Amino acid sequence: MSRKSSLLLLSSLLLSACATMPTPRNAPGSAYAVQQALPDQNACRPHATLPALAGWSEVPSASFALAPDMLAAGDRLRLTVAGDKSLLTGSYVIAADGMIQLAGSLRIEAAGHMLSEVERSITAHLIAARLIRPLSNGVRLEQVELAGVPVSVAGAVFEGGTVRVGERQAEVRNLNLSNIVSGDLNVGRSVSTALRAAGGIRPDADPSAIYLFRGGQYARLDLSGALGGFAADDVPVTAGDRIVVASTGCLKDALVRPSQITPPGIRVFISNLSRPAPSNAMSAIGKDSTSLPYGTRFSQALVTANCVGGSAMNAGRSGVLMSRNPVNGQSVVTSRSVEKLVREANRDAVDPWLMPGDAIACYDSAAMNLRDVVSVIGETITPAVLLKNMGQ
Repeated sequence: MSRKSSLLLLSSLLLSACATMPTPRNAPGSAYAVQQALPDQNACRPHATLPALAGWSEVPSASFALAPDMLAAGDRLRLTVAGDKSLLTGSYVIAADGMIQLAGSLRIEAAGHMLSEVERSITAHLIAARLIRPLSNGVRLEQVELAGVPVSVAGAVFEGGTVRVGERQAEVRNLNLSNIVSGDLNVGRSVSTALRAAGGIRPDADPSAIYLFRGGQYARLDLSGALGGFAADDVPVTAGDRIVVASTGCLKDALVRPSQITPPGIRVFISNLSRPAPSNAMSAIGKDSTSLPYGTRFSQALVTANCVGGSAMNAGRSGVLMSRNPVNGQSVVTSRSVEKLVREANRDAVDPWLMPGDAIACYDSAAMNLRDVVSVIGETITPAVLLKNMGQ
């Protein structure tokens, strides 16, 4: 073997002794879970964030829970006028502007009011227009269907913004309309449904400090019971309500689980371009591998990516988790030895939870890196030797 070849082989041996990748560097304050932080670092510093409450009057949660449903755009009503069969009597849908239009271009404001208030308003307008006589119980307004309503959700949720809750499928709506009943119960118009529609509460949320704002008043709701199957202040919502979830500033493991107010599942991105499986398709990484239940750990995702097990030569892989701090938005990268996650007893202390949108990548072992280096050297030296022999 020539001196040059010996030096190249020695260099490859030195490279193989190195780790499969250097330890990632993260900005201060980017780690939000204890499983991400190094032993000499703090995962986070607790700091509670509350919504601005100035100018709002606090009321008990029962005030919202026991309040009659406020009518909203899309709700369906049935109007019955004594002595009338087709002119005024019939079903009406509240328009997008919150009005219902009766015969004779008579427009009545309905959205944001209780059913009894709208009934009195219709009676007064019909009497003023001389369409009916001022008889007792001459006008009856009934609720047929409660439609979906827009609700604003902010704070410690994964996808804050305006969400629409209480929407029903066409089959359910047709069934409601075919049954002649008075009143409707739309269980989808609730705080918990709004939180799920906004992606669910984050693990830094305070489930005992969820604020519901409506009409100059607010109530502090405690939905922590929804995580353990106990009673919770899950009150109905109406159009224009605003929900703000307070944050504790730190991830709490107890909140990383499917529940009535947390995400049922998450979508992650996985890459496994290792030697045994040189492509994601050959690694069987598909929809079922990237759609995982909420509460999945990093080690479990490595199994779905086929990064665990295999030959002893490539067993010493490392996995990388690329996440983003849900509180401040900073990116954080965590590297873990796959074998240590499998074999060491303190695995739970260094095995992070997965969050929506996380990315996972696998790196080959040092032995496989050496194999690649030797292969490259061999592919480089062999043509040179052949050319040299041909020249002689």
